[in-house]
Amino acid sequence: MIPFLPADTSPAVILMTLGALMVFFGPRGRGIIGIVAVVLSFLQLLSLGVGPMGDAQIYGVSQVMGYEFAPLRLDKLSVIFATIFHFAALLNVIYGWQHATKIEASTGLIYAGSAIGGALAGDLLTLFIYWEIAALSSVFIVWAGGTHMAFKAGMRYLVIQVISGLALFAGIVLHLNAGGSSEFGAFELFTEAGTNPAAALILLAFAIKACFPLLHTWLQDSYPKASAVGAVMLSAFTTKLAIYALARGFAGTDILIPIGCVMTAFPVFFALIENDLRKVLAYSLNNQLGFMVAAIGIGTELAINGAAAHAFVHITYKALLFMGMGAVLVRVGTAKATELGGLHKSMPLTTIFTIIGALSISAFPLFSGFVAKSMITLAAAEEHMFFAYLALLFASAGVLEHSGIKIPYFAFFAHDRFAPSLRGGAPRPEEAPRPMLIAMGLAAFVCILIGIYPPILYGLLPYETDYHAYTFEHVATQMQLLMFAILAFMLLVRFKLYPAEVRSTNLDVDWFWRVPGYRAVMAAKNGVVAVWHRVWGGIKEGQSALLSGLGVAAGPGGRLSRNWTVGYTALTTAGVLAVVLIAVFAN
Repeated sequence: MIPFLPADTSPAVILMTLGALMVFFGPRGRGIIGIVAVVLSFLQLLSLGVGPMGDAQIYGVSQVMGYEFAPLRLDKLSVIFATIFHFAALLNVIYGWQHATKIEASTGLIYAGSAIGGALAGDLLTLFIYWEIAALSSVFIVWAGGTHMAFKAGMRYLVIQVISGLALFAGIVLHLNAGGSSEFGAFELFTEAGTNPAAALILLAFAIKACFPLLHTWLQDSYPKASAVGAVMLSAFTTKLAIYALARGFAGTDILIPIGCVMTAFPVFFALIENDLRKVLAYSLNNQLGFMVAAIGIGTELAINGAAAHAFVHITYKALLFMGMGAVLVRVGTAKATELGGLHKSMPLTTIFTIIGALSISAFPLFSGFVAKSMITLAAAEEHMFFAYLALLFASAGVLEHSGIKIPYFAFFAHDRFAPSLRGGAPRPEEAPRPMLIAMGLAAFVCILIGIYPPILYGLLPYETDYHAYTFEHVATQMQLLMFAILAFMLLVRFKLYPAEVRSTNLDVDWFWRVPGYRAVMAAKNGVVAVWHRVWGGIKEGQSALLSGLGVAAGPGGRLSRNWTVGYTALTTAGVLAVVLIAVFAN
C-alpha cells in the first residue's frame, strides 16, 4: 500500500492532531472526526509495512544534538500492539458517541495516539515523550468522572504517573551516560558488576504502569471513579503500553516470572469480596496483566507470542466487560452488586454481550481468551516451570469465579432489585443506548471470531508459530478446570459460603500511605509549623526588645537625645577616629 502521507508521518500524530481539534465540535462532529482519525491513522500504519523481529522498518530517523531519534519502528511486536490500540480507539469513539464529554472525546483520542506512538517508538527519548503524553491525557479522563472522589483519585493517579515518568527519564539519562545506545531495545538488569541502575530505574517505570504488586493500587483507585465512557478508555492503553515496553526491554528476565505469578493470584481474593463491579474488573485487569508479565519473564518465542496474543484479546474482552458495566451505570446510576440484579429482563443485549466478555476472559473454548492464554501456560510447561504452571492454572480458575461468573450473575441475575413486588422498587431501566450496543456488539464479534478462527490472531504475532489451541489435551484440561470452578461457585452459593455482597470499603496496600502515611505527613507538617512559630516568635520578641531599647536610648530624655558638651563630643569623635585608624593600619 502506498502511503497517502509522507512515510515518516506517525499514525500517532494523526490521532493526536485530530483529537485536539475535536474540542471545537459538537457530539456528532466529534464522533465523525474520531472515526475518520482512527481510519486514517490505521491506513497510515498499514501503508508503512512491517518487518520481522530483528529487522524492523525504520522511518523518520534524525540526529538532534548527537541523539538519534527513530520515531517509527515497525516490526511484528510493535505492529500487533499498534493494531489493537487502533481497534480500542475505534470502540471508544463509538461507545462514547452520545455520552462522552468534550474533554473525554478529545483527550481519549490523544491518549490512544500516545499509546500507539509509544508502541512504535524506536528510541528511548521518543518513548519517554509519548509515555508522558499518555499520563497527562489520561488524567483528564479520570477527572471527567465529575465527582469530588474522581478529582482526588485523579490527583493521586497523576502523582503516580509522574513518578513513573521521572524514573524512566532518570534511567534513560544513566543509560546514555554509561555509553548505552539510544535505541529502545533489550536491557540487561543483572550484570557481572551487579544490578544495572539504569535498567532498574527503567524497569521500575514499566513496573508502575504494569501494576506490579504493591505498585498496583492506582488502577483500582482511579478506573472505577471515571465515567462509564472514561473507564473503557482507561482499560485499554496505559497498562498494555507497559506490557509492550516490558516485552521489548526485559524479555527473559527471570524475576518477572514470580512477579507475574503473584499478580495473577492476589487480585482474585480482592475481587471476590468487592461490591463495586467496576472495581472487580479493575482487580481482574491486574490479574490478567500477571499472565502477560509471567510470559515475558519466561521469554521464549512461544511465551512472547502468548503475551502479545493475550494483550490483544484482553484489550477486547476487558473493554467489552467495562462497556457492559458502563451501560449499567448509565441506565441504573450504580455498578454496585448490592444494588443490581434482574437486569437481564430489560437489558437483554447488554446481558448477552457481557456474558460473551465473561466467557472470553474465562478462556472458554470458542472464545478469544482460550486461544491466547493457553499459549502462556504451555510455555511454562515446556520450560518445566511447575510452580509457575500451577499458579497460572489457579489464577485461571479464579478469573472464572470473579469475572466469568460474579460480574454477569450479580449484575443481571441473582436477586431482582427491580421487581414490581418490591416496595419502593425502581422502575426497570431501559436497554443501553444504541451506540453503546454497537460498540459492545463489535467487541463481542471479535471475541467470538478469534475464538473460532485463531489464525487471524496468530498471523499477527511477533514470531512465526505453528501453535494449535484446539488439541484434545488443551480443550480437556481447560474444560475440567472451568467445570470444577463452576461447581465450586455453585456449592459456595448453595451453602451460603460465597462472600456476601455488602456495602463496604475493602482495604488494599494503599492504606499504608493513604492513612498512616497521610497522618505522618500531617504530623511532620504540624511539627514544622510549631518550630517555625517558635522561631518566628523568638525573632519577633528580639525585634521588639531591640526597638524598645533603641526607643529608650534615642527617644525624648534618652541617652542619645541629651545635649552633649563640646569637649565630650570632641573626645568621642577622637576615640572613633582612633579606632578607624587602628583598623586601617591593621589591614
